[in-house]
Amino acid sequence: MYWINLCLWLLWSTSAYAISPIWYSQPAEEWDEALPIGNGRLAAMVYGQTNEERIQFNEESLWSGAPQDADSPDALKALPFVRNLLLEGNYQEAQKQTYKHLLCKGPGSCQGKAAKGDFGCYQSFGDLSLTFPEQGAVQHYRRELDLNNAITRVTYSIGDAHYTREYFVSAPDQVIVIHLTCDKPGKISFTGLLGRQECAEVRPDTADTLIMEGQLGKGMKFAAKLHAIAHNGIVSTADNTLTVHQADSVVLLLAAATDFKHKPHEDIIAEQINAASQKTFLQLRRAHIHDYQSYFQRADLDLSGPNLDEFPTDQRLKAIQDGFFDPQLIAQYFQFGRYLLISSSRPGCLPANLQGKWAHLIQTPWNCDYHTNINLQMNYWAAETANLADCHEPLLRFIDTLRVPGRRTAHIHYGARGWVMHHITNVWGFTSPCEDARWGLFPAASGWLCQHLWEHYAFGQDQTFLAWAYPIMKESAQFYLDFLIEEPSRHWLVTSPSSSPENQFYAPDGHPYSICMGPSMDRQIIWDLFEHTSSAANILQIDSDFAAELDAAKLKLAPPQIGKHGQLQEWLEDFDEPEPGHRHMSHLFALYPGHQISIAKTPGLAQAARKSLEMRLQHGGGHTGWSQAWIINFWARLRDAEKAHEHLYDLLANSTHTNLFDTHPPFLPYTRPLFQIDGNFGGTAGIAEMLLQSHEGAISLLPALPKAWSKGSFKGLRARGGVEVDASWENGKLTEARLRPCRTGEYVVRVPSNETLSLTMQEGQEYTLTFKNC
Repeated sequence: MYWINLCLWLLWSTSAYAISPIWYSQPAEEWDEALPIGNGRLAAMVYGQTNEERIQFNEESLWSGAPQDADSPDALKALPFVRNLLLEGNYQEAQKQTYKHLLCKGPGSCQGKAAKGDFGCYQSFGDLSLTFPEQGAVQHYRRELDLNNAITRVTYSIGDAHYTREYFVSAPDQVIVIHLTCDKPGKISFTGLLGRQECAEVRPDTADTLIMEGQLGKGMKFAAKLHAIAHNGIVSTADNTLTVHQADSVVLLLAAATDFKHKPHEDIIAEQINAASQKTFLQLRRAHIHDYQSYFQRADLDLSGPNLDEFPTDQRLKAIQDGFFDPQLIAQYFQFGRYLLISSSRPGCLPANLQGKWAHLIQTPWNCDYHTNINLQMNYWAAETANLADCHEPLLRFIDTLRVPGRRTAHIHYGARGWVMHHITNVWGFTSPCEDARWGLFPAASGWLCQHLWEHYAFGQDQTFLAWAYPIMKESAQFYLDFLIEEPSRHWLVTSPSSSPENQFYAPDGHPYSICMGPSMDRQIIWDLFEHTSSAANILQIDSDFAAELDAAKLKLAPPQIGKHGQLQEWLEDFDEPEPGHRHMSHLFALYPGHQISIAKTPGLAQAARKSLEMRLQHGGGHTGWSQAWIINFWARLRDAEKAHEHLYDLLANSTHTNLFDTHPPFLPYTRPLFQIDGNFGGTAGIAEMLLQSHEGAISLLPALPKAWSKGSFKGLRARGGVEVDASWENGKLTEARLRPCRTGEYVVRVPSNETLSLTMQEGQEYTLTFKNC
């Protein structure tokens, strides 16, 4: 390796790489073929039908259910008994007593079907249907999602008339905007129906506006307004229908709100419609694009490869399924993941749920809630690395809201200080253990959520934020200090009772169980939390005694162990499991997203983690979208570029709908694979992890670059320590990197040859490094 120069730039600018649109030559027939648009709060799916257009829409706070008292008063009394049974190795009785006493009071999440229950679920807000008169054969059809502008566009011709529709969701104006035009005058005529599957009524509000109002049982109230602005046409309303006749062009504005946390929601949508209707379409469009691009243009990725933009996206995806390499589709998939995060998680919003903010059912799969044994966390893995730190804010604020109910659960169930939550939660603050111990008893979830607080600081170096986050982390750590027990044989601190998410082990009696003490994931999460909370206290120069207590407890935690197969053990004992290809790989948390295990610092444990991963895959593991996405990140952390690349293509080939939504196996009674957004976000994070890592105390450039990406560049990815990074490479060799730190300090940069360079960098300046033979 040769360092050619080190250049210092006080000012820097670059033009963004324009990613090509996702596009199709036919309308969507199914919901999971439609194209998503959103502004963080509002979301919609556009089908692009020419005669019977459908726009299904959502508003993030439309949840059924209500706050509930689900903490069990029997739990604390039974806790010592269950712990003693586990210490005795009586897993059968321990599991029996756990089911009987330690789970939530009431039905919990109703096994993921709580649309009519207290737990509730996220639901579709409604549908807008536009029916156009038959005018002849459609030609030159194209449906696209422009990722550069966050606009979905449909174009087609009928005879000599060319039609264009544009759809977007404006964050500045908080409305869904639809613009219908034709290059021939008087050609825009349609009837628009506004409606919902249940619990809603629609009526005219004015001659050009429909209003839909409803209430979910005795719970949440909601309302939406549809307003039409026609140029040289006639607009009228009757019943649940809006009619436009012979207009040159039409702008439709759709607003929606609930009474979840707002002033009268009817006033909100009236104000939004009124304000937006005072603006021209070009003004609405310009404000939307300017706002969106302030997020999107922070990062670029170009992986070169053949230019296949002339082929529709579904054909390119089919080619990948047939074994064809398409690097630019990978770059597009990366930017699509960033687009989804911008569109489903903006400051001031609720966090992205299992489907982001896009859901078309009343009883949504798994209640479309927040699963915290990986899914919610995976939604935000790319937030910091992909330069969307402010899109992380909804999750960080949401974690804080769980403290109050979590304190109650900690006290009632465990007699502990601090706060705790388990496998699932909702907008009502559910923190109790769920109704099924196999997956519902996961007391490490709150510790895992706190990792996001630390990571936001690690990437941004904002001590004001850290001072806000520290009490949340401290209270979580206090819970685990009280919850941990000492197992007598080795005097290690372990959790008890707990489970390794959704998996089981064979006990010495030959039967499978899930309830245990000290599963590896628990210990790894708590190690992570104790280290970060102690570090935060030291940075803030507070709570030195508490930090010392955490440091001492961290040393007593049961350490990672290597089992008889050379694998990283999933449980405290070296148990085998009935499903060796299980989709969860919880015991590898310390490899990713944690950092307790790494190639540089713990090579032996990294090898054991690799063995565990290989064993899972040998038995069919990683078959779901989010699981496959996790595997990409594991291989990237192990610096196995070809394996990471292989599983990235598996994600696209086997777990991706034609609209690039991630898939998950069907949720009964549905037989079609369903959308679950975590795989999209996990895949996006995996691509970033292949190109840039920073968990080992160094900024590692191109740590897992596959041969197929022989030429390329990225701009605007972020590293821990507060550094924004660009890099370029040719023939698989790093040629240039640019680093822009947000703080002054010492940094270590590692290149693909594993050589390192120490730099002192100044806040607000750019450093350019050029390379040969890297």
